[in-house]
Amino acid sequence: MFLTKRRFDIYPNNIGFLYFKNVLEKKLEPGIYEFSDRKKYYSLITIPTSIQITNVVNQEVLTQDNIALRFSYFIEYSIDNADIFIKKFDIFYQHFNPIVQANQMVHSYSQVHFRNQISAIKSEELNERKQEILQEIPDTLKNELAKYGITIHNGLMKDVTFPKSIQNLFAKKLETKIRVESDLENARSTVATARALKNASDLMKNDDNIRFIQFMETITKISSKGNHTFVLSDFIDKFKKK
Repeated sequence: MFLTKRRFDIYPNNIGFLYFKNVLEKKLEPGIYEFSDRKKYYSLITIPTSIQITNVVNQEVLTQDNIALRFSYFIEYSIDNADIFIKKFDIFYQHFNPIVQANQMVHSYSQVHFRNQISAIKSEELNERKQEILQEIPDTLKNELAKYGITIHNGLMKDVTFPKSIQNLFAKKLETKIRVESDLENARSTVATARALKNASDLMKNDDNIRFIQFMETITKISSKGNHTFVLSDFIDKFKKK
């Protein structure tokens, strides 16, 4: 009797599901398998178990203060329970692709969640808090995707883009804030300088040595304008006594 063998390759980080006459016969680990299958009753579905990355871009949402923006992020996930996963989809569909199906599920569920999260934040706070949005994957999102055998491992917000008009307003506000801070710093410096000069003036006002130096400077200026005679003996004796 003529027998025809079919070869099935299962690559690393994949799990194989071998079907005979569309009924699951066994699960197969990575390797190369051959089965006698003259009538081609066997079929193999492979599910990847390695970490995948899906990018979600240009999602529109309104912030708490009704400012429209676009945001993009990426999610790291894996199909950790292939038994659950294959029961959720038409695996014998001609164009079935497990990665495409998993991407769609991660995209859809995460999009809804992060839209709701961003819509609860004011636009002015969003840039500072955008890393908080994906800092910890919420249990609700994990549980929703676990129903499909999918586990989310990590997420990161990539871009938050405001309309041009809003960007201009933010830029003007930042410019005003910087100018106010600069003016305040200048005012503090002026006050500090004035306080230092006042303290120096008070110190000089009651210092006899300073007064003597000022007196001598005055005499020098007067004498430079002509011939004058000054009698300073009493004045000098006064300073000597002190």
